[in-house]
Amino acid sequence: MIRLWHKAAMLLAAALPGTALAQSTQCSVPAALPRPHADLPTPRQPRRVIPIGSYTLALTWSPQYCRGKGARDDRFQCGQGNRFGFTLHGLWPDGEGKTWPQYCKPVALLPQAVVRKHLCATPSVQLLQHEYAKHGSCMGVTPAAYFARSNALYGRLRFPDMDALSRRPSLTAGQLAQAIARANPGITANMMRITATRDGWLDEVWLCLDKRLRYRACPAHQGGLTANAPLRIWRGHR
Repeated sequence: MIRLWHKAAMLLAAALPGTALAQSTQCSVPAALPRPHADLPTPRQPRRVIPIGSYTLALTWSPQYCRGKGARDDRFQCGQGNRFGFTLHGLWPDGEGKTWPQYCKPVALLPQAVVRKHLCATPSVQLLQHEYAKHGSCMGVTPAAYFARSNALYGRLRFPDMDALSRRPSLTAGQLAQAIARANPGITANMMRITATRDGWLDEVWLCLDKRLRYRACPAHQGGLTANAPLRIWRGHR
């Protein structure tokens, strides 16, 4: 089954000049998918059942991911003719303080229909399994409901021209956050955190939400780059 999203992205972008979905520009889901393996708590990542205080929607900049480990290990995301911009890492329940719930209950392997439906947003079968096992298990919803919720948030986001930003002679994390905020009315720069690799390349964008999944200012302890931190964007081989 072929899913080509670039045409829809162009139509949506026309409503707000200079912006686009910047998510999947081309995604082809193969007929046969690998089977995930169980994702279980470990001594380093133990089961932790605590009340949910807020949420984080985490997005990965796929060109940077595929520049590193992903280029070797994830052929679907980083090869096979697929092209991605921002992908959905996951929707993470946070606690009421600095600690978060995780692996709240055992889960079965994801149904293939669920994997197939959401693979163009989160282009890794095993990551989908991990996200539901670690995070979705704490939200009291089925896999289908968990991914529908996270994909609805992800699918409404718009992004600035990442290619143009990547070509700036200087760019800061705060400037990227401001550019994303301008593309999304109702979201402000302090409602997101920008993360980078050790050598300053864009890694992820984390958006902060309250318990009702409304965007809110991020707590100070959440981390991320300071607004004036220099940032580079890897755009791939273009």
